[in-house]
Amino acid sequence: MSEASSNPQLLRALGRLARGLSALFWGLPASLIVCAETAKVDMPKPLGIVPALAINSLLLFGLWQMGDFQRQERPWRHALDRAKLLALVNLGLSPFLYWFSRMPEQPFFRDAISVLLLSALVFLFNLNVVLKQLGSMLPDETLRQETRQFTTLNRWLLVAWLVLTAVSIVIPQIFNLPAHFGPKFLFWLQHAETALLLFLGIGPLAITMALIWKTKEVILDSVFGSRQ
Repeated sequence: MSEASSNPQLLRALGRLARGLSALFWGLPASLIVCAETAKVDMPKPLGIVPALAINSLLLFGLWQMGDFQRQERPWRHALDRAKLLALVNLGLSPFLYWFSRMPEQPFFRDAISVLLLSALVFLFNLNVVLKQLGSMLPDETLRQETRQFTTLNRWLLVAWLVLTAVSIVIPQIFNLPAHFGPKFLFWLQHAETALLLFLGIGPLAITMALIWKTKEVILDSVFGSRQ
């Protein structure tokens, strides 16, 4: 990237790329916390739907900032466009978190939350594809290998999360578990399932944040640091 210092357009695109990665880094954990708090029932929410809309807008803003970088790379552009579309879906569904907290008895709002959860998981899955494509375009072999390995791991963990969730929903519909197992066993089974789902969900999120941070640091060190 040594030519960036003599190419104002590329330098501007890299600056927007680093700014977009920063927005994603801070927006991902904040969206998890804000959306979970917004969906809680019987808690005062003076700002209404504003926090959920604002934090999902931050994620969309981050992806939008990254759009100027390497426009001619089609795999990168396609992955980024899919991530933008999913971020837009999440933004559109985020008000249902607040409405569900006000009227949890409404099945439509509950279904909308389920769609939002699925969309958020697919968004995180596709964001790893974006990071993989981005890493392949940056001149850092260590970063390239790490993004390839860890984004693959993240996607498999997210697929495992979806499979485990589907199994936990389908199995009780097919088998009468209380008739075959005691309440104590079912109690521990539910807690083990919750812990496993948390690991399969939080793990990819943490790894994705680490990859985002390292990618941003590589850009800052190799481009802007070289100008000092």
